[in-house]
Amino acid sequence: MSDSVRYPELRNTLNAELCKKALEKVGNPNVLINIVSRRVRQLNSGGGAISRPLIVDVANLGAADIALLEIIDEKIGWEMPEIVESERPSATSKKRKKQH
Repeated sequence: MSDSVRYPELRNTLNAELCKKALEKVGNPNVLINIVSRRVRQLNSGGGAISRPLIVDVANLGAADIALLEIIDEKIGWEMPEIVESERPSATSKKRKKQH
């Protein structure tokens, strides 16, 4: 099934709507920006299989729209980094003396 059949309402929508749908998939706007910008660079590089769109119907779409539709259609995978909390030094810890 082509992507234009699967998402007909997204074909002629604003980029903001694509961003909203893609954000629902990713969950974090900062991660979404990173995924889209990396994919746009790949699409614009023009060499090899990695620079080909992963969706079928890309007529009249920019690289960012293609990247967003690939995310919406789950054609692109990503991993969220594990959040590790660091410990802050306590206020009672000894201050180091400056060495001259």
